[in-house]
Amino acid sequence: MQRMSDASASRPVLSVVRGEPAAEELAALVLALAARTGWTEPTAPSAALSQWAAKSRQMRPQLFPGPGAWRASALPG
Repeated sequence: MQRMSDASASRPVLSVVRGEPAAEELAALVLALAARTGWTEPTAPSAALSQWAAKSRQMRPQLFPGPGAWRASALPG
């Protein structure tokens, strides 16, 4: 991922050359341009969790009643 310099971070991405559009008109234009180019808001990279920290490990497996269920409950799944 590229880091933006201070100069490029302060430079506007979009500027109005003529006229005075309303806030709603600018919002519609930005939305249309973002949809057209496929741009999405940058997100923070998600840290991959190890299986050791997975929440699913804290949940017990589903128990099935029936013949031999007591024996199967002690065996690893």
